[in-house]
Amino acid sequence: MLIDTHCHLDFPDFEAERDDIVARAHAAGVKQMITISTRVKTFPTILAIAEKYPSVFCSVGTHPHNADEELDVPVSELVELSKHPRVVAIGEAGLDYFYDNAPREAQAIGLRNHIAAARETGLPLVIHSRAADEDMVAILSEETGKGAFPFLLHCFSSGPELARIGVELGGYVSFSGILTFPKSEELREIAKTVPLERMLVETDAPYLAPKPYRGKRNEPAYVAHTAAVLAETVGASADEIARITTENAFRIFSKMPRV
Repeated sequence: MLIDTHCHLDFPDFEAERDDIVARAHAAGVKQMITISTRVKTFPTILAIAEKYPSVFCSVGTHPHNADEELDVPVSELVELSKHPRVVAIGEAGLDYFYDNAPREAQAIGLRNHIAAARETGLPLVIHSRAADEDMVAILSEETGKGAFPFLLHCFSSGPELARIGVELGGYVSFSGILTFPKSEELREIAKTVPLERMLVETDAPYLAPKPYRGKRNEPAYVAHTAAVLAETVGASADEIARITTENAFRIFSKMPRV
């Protein structure tokens, strides 16, 4: 059994064949999926998907690309929306200095608001971090000092220091199809340093399809290919990595029942 801890089933890429995509995931051994929120204003759409499929759960939050659009969303609203039984995480929120689609100050404010919601609810914060390692380390360290909160570094493609500090602060590290790319040797070296009990796998579908599907639309079924490369990277069997990452997913997404 595998769990795709991060996908975007609400995106238009999937609308015409969502039933088939969920069925293919199940056939590939991916028994549960978490579809991740990028805007609070579209949360009803995400929640409807999670309510339709027993194997799909969701988060609530604002992607850093959209941070400046939703600074008026208070922590209290995130907390209230997260009470729904299908909501198992806060986010995704974070810092993206690669695209800089939103002002950096707005991204930081949004991230801290989501941290506050994660701390209050006990739900894990799904963190997006790209080309922002130094500021992310600073914010996570400072905020953890105010009170611990559960979090995971999703679609990890940052440097070794962020991985190390993230784990030291109690976080998890989630690997996507990027891990399978030929030029991702540095990322595979980082994966070797992450404790087995802190590893997760994801697709970030419809993006970042792993080999042998690179360049095509990604979907939850393909997380099996990432898990296989992770197993090879750390010297474990595919079955062992499936068991470990699944148990890790249930540990951090503690609200998510086994189905």
